[in-house]
Amino acid sequence: MTTMVPTRAAVGLCAALFLSSFIVEARAQDASPWLRDGHSAVRLLAGSRSGAVLLGGIAFELEPGWKTYWRTAGDSGVPPRFDFSKSDNVEAVTILWPAPTRFDDGAGGQSLGYHNQIVLPLRIVAKNADKPVTLRAAVNYAVCEKLCIPVEANPELTFASVASTEDSALFAALNTVPKPANIGDPNPLTIRDVRRDGKSTVLVDVAAPADAANIDLFVEGPTPDWALPVPKLAKQSPPGVKRFSFELNGVPPGTNPEGAALKLTLVGGDRSYEFNTNLN
Repeated sequence: MTTMVPTRAAVGLCAALFLSSFIVEARAQDASPWLRDGHSAVRLLAGSRSGAVLLGGIAFELEPGWKTYWRTAGDSGVPPRFDFSKSDNVEAVTILWPAPTRFDDGAGGQSLGYHNQIVLPLRIVAKNADKPVTLRAAVNYAVCEKLCIPVEANPELTFASVASTEDSALFAALNTVPKPANIGDPNPLTIRDVRRDGKSTVLVDVAAPADAANIDLFVEGPTPDWALPVPKLAKQSPPGVKRFSFELNGVPPGTNPEGAALKLTLVGGDRSYEFNTNLN
């Protein structure tokens, strides 16, 4: 039995198939293939090409129950490392880090990182805005369940689209990056005060809405060799605040912490802020 397709319908069908293949091809150009290991996958995303500053991303996909780490791992773990030096026409790459969550590290401590899926936005500066940009990333990271497994991947992607199909995913990731803020800002969620309590304890008072849930605080020293502990929420706090505290442990040997520049990341629900302060 032979089925006849009207000429007009056949032309429409061909056009639809062409458009579908074009969309698939465009999507392929805006994201590199997933590079998979046993428990995770990583790829690059390209935003729309416009001018010398480009938006990109590194996407991680983790199996249920597995985790990877933030730029500061917490009490244990290995932060990811990235090398973009083999890229073409790239002057600089800045990684923008979404707010992490804390989780038990299985050894009595707490680590900081991500579950399931995460996109780290990238701010990419081209050497020449009129020439092609190809991003090549050497990615070293760890994925952990009960044990941690090191992973290496080398995704590569050329930024070519005037209007990228990944723009919405990249802008959504940008919304999860903590916003810059100052201590004492009149935001509903803010750090009200940071001060020393004796020689080794630091207290941080946080103001938050009454209905706020999952308030959390993370602290980083001025250089990666500082390994400050994850702040703890005090059992009792003054009225109207949530008080966190941490000890000045993990300071590099021979370093005087007085006046050191600290970075505090405050997370509450779908809001997060980043504060810079000097330790007095």
